[in-house]
Amino acid sequence: MKTIQSHFVLVSTLCGSLALGACAVGPDFRAPDAPQVKSLTAQPLPAETVATAGAQGGAAQSLQAGADIPAQWWQLFQSPKLDELIKQALAANPTVASAQASLRNAQENLRADYGELFPAVDLKLGAVRQRTSGASFGNPAAGGSVFNLYNASVGVSYAFDIFGLARRTLEAQRAQVEYQRFELESTYLTLAANTVTTALQVASLRAQEDATNDIVTSQDEQLRVIRKQLELGAVGKSDVLAVAAQAASTRATLPPIQKRLAQAQNQLATYVGQLPGSFAPVTLDLADLKLPQQLPLSLPSALVRQRPDVRAAEALLHQASAGVGIATANLLPQITISGSYGRQSAGGGDLFNPANAIWNIGAGLLQPVFHAGELTAKRRAAIASYDKALADYRNVVGLAFQNVADVLVALDADANALKAQYAAYDAADNSLQLLQKQYQLGAVSYLNLLDAQRQYQQARIAYVEAAATRYQDTAALFQALGGGWWNRDAGDTAAGHAQP
Repeated sequence: MKTIQSHFVLVSTLCGSLALGACAVGPDFRAPDAPQVKSLTAQPLPAETVATAGAQGGAAQSLQAGADIPAQWWQLFQSPKLDELIKQALAANPTVASAQASLRNAQENLRADYGELFPAVDLKLGAVRQRTSGASFGNPAAGGSVFNLYNASVGVSYAFDIFGLARRTLEAQRAQVEYQRFELESTYLTLAANTVTTALQVASLRAQEDATNDIVTSQDEQLRVIRKQLELGAVGKSDVLAVAAQAASTRATLPPIQKRLAQAQNQLATYVGQLPGSFAPVTLDLADLKLPQQLPLSLPSALVRQRPDVRAAEALLHQASAGVGIATANLLPQITISGSYGRQSAGGGDLFNPANAIWNIGAGLLQPVFHAGELTAKRRAAIASYDKALADYRNVVGLAFQNVADVLVALDADANALKAQYAAYDAADNSLQLLQKQYQLGAVSYLNLLDAQRQYQQARIAYVEAAATRYQDTAALFQALGGGWWNRDAGDTAAGHAQP
């Protein structure tokens, strides 16, 4: 038995050596080169965005070419409430658990596929009670006999991977693991960015609700005063109706804001893995956040190595390339060897008697000859799949560069918009205060005051929206640049650590 075992070890070693030394047909994958561009935008970007003194989120922002991105980029907003929301989301959101399970599935399938490189060894034990007829031996008159048959054997089989079928299959599965790894990174990045954006939307809508409530309170007080004046005969009924109409009009803008706020809260609950009914409303305010002033700007050549969606598309391209090799290898000869050694006896006590030894060894060659064009068609299909994967990869790269360019343009436009909206808000506020004093002195009509209040309400809400947009587009930049996953510590998540 020892001799047979040593032969099995020798055969396994020899087979492994042959597999490693053989060639693998089909293309050897090479990642596409990064686009050769020097700038991420068509027009030169300003060194620094405009600043708006006194405005919430009005600090100037500058782009730092080549600067790296921290893994926890959201901490640059310096908001403990925001940090806690993202921590909850990454820990409890089911899309993360789903992506993690998909990665584990791909990894285990890869481990299973490694078995194709080595011989398969199986132990077989059997016991059969059997009756035979004399007719089996050409003598029906001999009658039948009943006997027991016991056997024990060890079998070995191996398919030589001469043309790389097994290795290309492994290569395709490794690419699938990479795809799932970067899909998981995309899940982390998208979830963090969506949580930030939705939390900022909640803060913006809360500020809009507060601003509208302030104006409604002021108009209600004015309505109470003017009704007193009507009782005294100081004003006409038309003035009272105008004030009441303005107050009702302002109050009518509250329900849409409150609806959007409730929906944003519900969306935030989903992101952090909770049901809306059990989620405590977020009390985040824009004043709780600080606008990052130094923004990293990746070099164009680095962008394709940083974006998880681009890396995932590259992994699918790699898998398609390996698929061409698999289809090519299926056209070529396949050589297998097999053998077994064991004992067989009619009695259990004699099973391991050397005289009852049985063995066999064999080899086989399979060369596809005629499959009605099936194998060649499958190879052409594999090539077409590769062409599609390459086109999809180029499309993802193009969208990635567009995404970054759009955000960079938006950041500059946001700063200019905030400056204009803050100036409009400041002017509307000063105008309202002045008209209130003039109205008290009887210098202007109440219609003038109502118009100033309407302009103030619109300007204040537009200013709040402009400030929130700056924060949201800043978060969008970190997302567009890849989110800094390559700087994550090993214990932070289960995403893995492929290098950019």
